[in-house]
Amino acid sequence: MGQPMRCIGNITKETKTGFTQQLKKYQAVNCKGCPLRGACHKASGHRTIERNHNLVRIKQKAREFLLSEQGVAHRKRRCWDVEAVFGNIKHNMNFKRFMLSGLAKVETEIGLIAMAHNLKKISLAI
Repeated sequence: MGQPMRCIGNITKETKTGFTQQLKKYQAVNCKGCPLRGACHKASGHRTIERNHNLVRIKQKAREFLLSEQGVAHRKRRCWDVEAVFGNIKHNMNFKRFMLSGLAKVETEIGLIAMAHNLKKISLAI
């Protein structure tokens, strides 16, 4: 239980989006007789895991930013900056899907929706 794992090599994998990532592969030294083996893994040999240390580092950096004073303030501001606009457009204006296809047509359609939203805000302010 809680035994150290040894590095058995490096792997290069490509994600679905085409991004190449470097992974380190680790293997447990001795899984025989471990009482937690069934809960830990179902492989016939020793447990093997792959770790992307670069991804772990990036996630830790993002977590630190989100939990910092500036990150908390940024997240608090989001609920009235963005979410209310999308909620208003989806619920009050009943806009759930784009009717047109193609980037230029969709840009025109969202432009009209944004203009209608802004005109509605101006009319309520007057």
